Amino acid sequence: MKTNYESPLSSRYASDYMCSLFSSDTRYQTWRKLWVALAKAEMTLGLPITKEQVDELSAHITDIDYECVAKREKEVRHDVMAHVYAYGKVAPKAAGVIHLGATSCYVTDNADLIIYRDGLKYLRTELLKVLKNLSDFAENYKALPTLGYTHFQPAQLVTVGKRATLWMQDLLSDLKEIDFAIENIKFLGCRGTTGTEASFVDLFEGDNAKIDEMNRIIAGEFDFSECFDVSGQTYPRKVDSRILNALSSVAQSCYRMANDIRLLQHDREIEEPFEKNQIGSSAMAYKRNPMRSERICSLARYLMADALNAPMTASTQWLERTLDDSANRRISLPEGFLTCDAILRLAQNVTDGLRVNEKIIEKNVKEFLPFIATENLMMEAVKRGGNRQQLHEIIRKCSMEATAGMKAGKDCDLLSRLANEKEFGLKEEEMNQLLTPSLYIGRCPEQVTAFLEKIKPLLSGIEKQSAEIDL
Repeated sequence: MKTNYESPLSSRYASDYMCSLFSSDTRYQTWRKLWVALAKAEMTLGLPITKEQVDELSAHITDIDYECVAKREKEVRHDVMAHVYAYGKVAPKAAGVIHLGATSCYVTDNADLIIYRDGLKYLRTELLKVLKNLSDFAENYKALPTLGYTHFQPAQLVTVGKRATLWMQDLLSDLKEIDFAIENIKFLGCRGTTGTEASFVDLFEGDNAKIDEMNRIIAGEFDFSECFDVSGQTYPRKVDSRILNALSSVAQSCYRMANDIRLLQHDREIEEPFEKNQIGSSAMAYKRNPMRSERICSLARYLMADALNAPMTASTQWLERTLDDSANRRISLPEGFLTCDAILRLAQNVTDGLRVNEKIIEKNVKEFLPFIATENLMMEAVKRGGNRQQLHEIIRKCSMEATAGMKAGKDCDLLSRLANEKEFGLKEEEMNQLLTPSLYIGRCPEQVTAFLEKIKPLLSGIEKQSAEIDL
């Protein structure tokens, strides 16, 4: 059986909402809504368009004859004019006023701005859900000591919850970038072939106030408060760069988080969700691969690379308009949104069911805590009359010997080695009393509490925000 290619983004990874938002129906119905808004504004401002014509256009927004469009586009080689033709077929009384005074980018660019804005708002809510999951996780484990790492080598202790706040802080910076992108999306309006509005100067007989009012009316129909001050035929392609950069930032942060989880799952300290009947490997039945986190990383790499398309397009726009942006944007922007959506869906799943293996963490902490505690042990030995420099050398020598033994498969015997050094002045049982992990986590619990308290207002009402999005 012969089948056509289907994007995995729509068939496997992205949400129904995002697939619907970037569907042909949404795009071309938005075009028709824009044509209705244009005709309505022109009628309101005195052009010879009747309410009957506007009502007829309004009644035929959803019944798009795609076969008619395809046949006409094959003849005229112009997608917008093919849709104008098909629209006129179902709204014959209004056929003569569709697209009056407009150029193609009136529908193509304004529709894109509407779709991108709605997509960003949806992703914003999905990102907040990840942050809420991590907030609950950080609160639960804010005081659980775990090995901290620098260079992926054991360093001072942190807590499991504190580490989660590092991921959250990155994601919060992404949220700000998304908010900035949303706040700075303006409407193109109906500006004409080179952005001069010359056709409307003619239609409104030089009444500039009516032209401005027309654009305000249309922008308001789609909940935009302002239009770009000036434009060529298109809206500035810098907008696309800003949007894809924001999506790329989300990918970067999710990659970092997922990669950390993969490393920790290797050590069995933390594991992503693993369902009862899940198969980890086709060959090795015992395996619990971090496949969700791996998928996040895989998709994130794609999105980070995809984001390079927008700056290359923005930098190569000629004068008032060139068409070498169109084919690229048809692919790179929708795929950027669908990929980011897929990443956040996976991130929600992972963060909602992270498993913390406390006994493994405790075992690893216990193994390395004698090394981590050496500075405290040295201070205690100094209090008892020891020479700091001499004690430092004893610790260095015994640490190297204990490490060599561990590399040979032996248990850590650092404390017994130190106890055998007469100049160190501490017995092994005395040193063991100083090996309480909570003594070595610094202000981690307090830092987590302060961080979560600061962002609590941001995370309140997520369910309400999600419900307000039209699914």
